[in-house]
Amino acid sequence: MHVKEIFDLKGKTVIITGGSVGLGAQMAVAVAEAGANVVIAARKVDRCTDMCAKIEKDCGTRAIAVACDASKEEDCQKLIDVTMEEFGKIDVLVNNAGIAWVADSMNFPMDKWQKVLALNLNGTFQLSMMAGRVMKNQGYGKIVNTASIGALGGDLPENANSVAYTASKGAVVSMTKDLAVKWARYGITVNAIAPGWFPTSMNDKLLEQMAPQIMPRIPLARYGGENDLKGVIVFLASAASNYMTGQLVVVDGGQTSMV
Repeated sequence: MHVKEIFDLKGKTVIITGGSVGLGAQMAVAVAEAGANVVIAARKVDRCTDMCAKIEKDCGTRAIAVACDASKEEDCQKLIDVTMEEFGKIDVLVNNAGIAWVADSMNFPMDKWQKVLALNLNGTFQLSMMAGRVMKNQGYGKIVNTASIGALGGDLPENANSVAYTASKGAVVSMTKDLAVKWARYGITVNAIAPGWFPTSMNDKLLEQMAPQIMPRIPLARYGGENDLKGVIVFLASAASNYMTGQLVVVDGGQTSMV
């Protein structure tokens, strides 16, 4: 295959949870620019609808919006069902929906702990399982999970004080590796992306304030930008990564390479 064909997603169907804003929106635009039809799912469906309109206008591919709280089993099943009704297949699932809760680790509220893990870990698993059954019947498929560099080690509470988030993302990394081994026989690859610090509408003001603490720890001396996940997600969603499974791709400006 020509290298342009290897990265081509024309005619593919990609589900992206949490795809209406932030990193999910960046990845949704990327796969659409590569030719994929996109199913964007999030709790606030109006945001999904707006993103779908933008994608169809700018990229010329189909995009549909589905209301989905990935922590709820019935919502996940509806997402799978709607995708199959509209497109008849699931080529790629991107588990990107996630939340964090900031609190002192000595007094972390357990209801918030459960809420974070219910979406970040449980939701990622149950949606992977549902999509995995479809992919098994197809004989192929790709699952990409959004982890975090927070999964790779601890940090000072002044820099990052959300132990439930880091614990959930660490579990996502381990789960990615285990499912990759278990599902390889079905033609399914499972990989993960670990982004570093990326400003979004939810954290941009905080990251601006924390820049003096964070920036010296990033060799490239900047936060992640609006195009910095595009190539990675297209690579993992396309035939370019066919011989790659169970891997974690770190996109952090070199932060985790420092000692």
